[in-house]
Amino acid sequence: MRQTARTSCFVSLCVIPLLPLFATPAHASGERQLQTAINSYRAHPQRCERRTVQALAPLALKSSLALPVGYNGRLREELKASGYQAVTVRTIRLVGAEDAEAAFTQLRSGYCGALLDKQFTDIGVSRRRNEWRVVLARPVLNEHLGDTRASGKALLAQVNAARAKPRMCGRQRFAAARPLAWNSALGAAAQEHSRAMANGNYFAHRGHDGDSPADRARAAGYRGRQIGENIAAGQGSPSKAMEGWLASPGHCANLMNPRFTQVGAAYATQSRSDAGIYWTMLFGAP
Repeated sequence: MRQTARTSCFVSLCVIPLLPLFATPAHASGERQLQTAINSYRAHPQRCERRTVQALAPLALKSSLALPVGYNGRLREELKASGYQAVTVRTIRLVGAEDAEAAFTQLRSGYCGALLDKQFTDIGVSRRRNEWRVVLARPVLNEHLGDTRASGKALLAQVNAARAKPRMCGRQRFAAARPLAWNSALGAAAQEHSRAMANGNYFAHRGHDGDSPADRARAAGYRGRQIGENIAAGQGSPSKAMEGWLASPGHCANLMNPRFTQVGAAYATQSRSDAGIYWTMLFGAP
């Protein structure tokens, strides 16, 4: 968890029109008022901790991040139980703020670095009288992830781009290799294994029933003579999964292996699992 020093902003460069921020309808909750103030603050360049931070995207208010003010348990586990799998998270507790304006003043003066941290995309706010808890987080799953078919196409394009040029996989040198063709049977087997890992909350090449990658490929109807498999967990996009595989000598060798001519890939998600998202890429040679 990233720790941010309690450094005050330079007020002359942090000024925002507070009155319009809080001139919201009477029925609006203090929690939503605070979110609005924070997003208005992020929408303009600000001076914080001796640096200038450019305008940032607004934070999305998530009910699953609204932890009780007095919560002192294991943060990530509690969020996972509520259906939010966080790749990074920060919680801030405020005391003595009678309303949203006072809470925002405390945040701006003591936690500008957290408010202006571009890694955060979501926010949760809870309140109990003059105590507040603000949770800032970014989920494992990329909101632009797309469906399995779109991600499969993205992975196919990325693996073929990687194979198009020579590459070192650890200490092993690979020449450029021919592009792979998509195989629907390998894609179905990859989907099955990703779903099994996500729902079973495990990460392994062998399934809980002992099946191997070759077993799953044959069960899906693939009759190739050679099978290879890459798996990954916790990466929120196809590009992140590919980055991890290319950085690992063994996985990179599978990607560059000239004997493979076909591929299928898929992901599956389960917010209450340890990793949140699981990827499988199956390689084959007919």
